Amino acid sequence: MTTGGSGRSSDARARAARTKRDRTRRALLDAADANFGTRGWNRTRMEDIAATAGVSPATAYNHFPSKHALIGAVYGPLVHTLVQQAEQDRRAGRPVLDALRDQVNALTRTTWRHRGLTAAFWYAVQDYVATRVGGPPDPADLGDPRTLAPVPDAILGLLQDGQASGELRPYPPALEISGLIVNTLLMRAVNRPHEPPEQTAELLLTVLFGTLKPELLCHTPEDERPFASGH
Repeated sequence: MTTGGSGRSSDARARAARTKRDRTRRALLDAADANFGTRGWNRTRMEDIAATAGVSPATAYNHFPSKHALIGAVYGPLVHTLVQQAEQDRRAGRPVLDALRDQVNALTRTTWRHRGLTAAFWYAVQDYVATRVGGPPDPADLGDPRTLAPVPDAILGLLQDGQASGELRPYPPALEISGLIVNTLLMRAVNRPHEPPEQTAELLLTVLFGTLKPELLCHTPEDERPFASGH
């Protein structure tokens, strides 16, 4: 009987500890979202985030080893939602061009809606590349914000499908063009934060399909903009 009671007590303590960890992690993510979104990347310190979350800096570092990992964990869920939608479209066999158009529009709306956080994420990526890796992301590097929030994946699989089927031109490869489109999108979140998302999406779609499906532009009148909002 004593052993059984001790086991239940141990389980209860373990559950309480997990609950506390989960709450602390959630508090840190919410605090990071608020701080990065309003103060930016450079002016936000881990100590600021810890103070907002009501925990010590040591506790913050126990959950997230660096600012880079923390902003990746904050931005990741925004990306994962879009990636899941793209995968659902792929499994359903949705026409690639329609799915790509919707994904680019959704990406643009997401970065615009969270433009302060997006700008901070962009600066975090640049800082990580310049000071830590100097190259493309390594899937095993969970300190890289690009690994935790793989923004290009929202369109990468769809582009690969379109190129494999012949619906899209094979060059540039999907990995290259997805990175180009996403980098342009993120830079505009920094340089043109008040630009309407529809305007940014039109530009990105024109570049994307003008490169991989140029007939969509060639077969329209010169003064027509096939990717403008409402078309």
